Amino acid sequence: MAIILPVVFVLTLMVVQVVMWYLARETALDAARAGARAAAAYQASPGDGAAAARARLRQTSGDLLRGTAVSASSNGERVQVQVSGTAVSLIPGVGARRFTQTATAEVERWTTPGEG
Repeated sequence: MAIILPVVFVLTLMVVQVVMWYLARETALDAARAGARAAAAYQASPGDGAAAARARLRQTSGDLLRGTAVSASSNGERVQVQVSGTAVSLIPGVGARRFTQTATAEVERWTTPGEG
């Protein structure tokens, strides 16, 4: 019993660590998607998307992601928002994991009938 309990404890921490990594990755992806939606809106700029992604990170990341960085770019037809951050580590000796998530969207624009 004295040997089993530490093993169960370490396995439980490992499961919790994997879940935290997953949540951190999904949080970064959610922020990137929110930024891409904002930047793709009619007459919006990539800066609007970056600001929206930062706002979403402030709302949702808590302590899951640290050292976050947001970048946004556009080629006129598509916008891309990239969110990076480092997920915390619960297990001593296991390094923090860095995640980068990217979302793209088509830029909304005015068209007339018959125009591509």
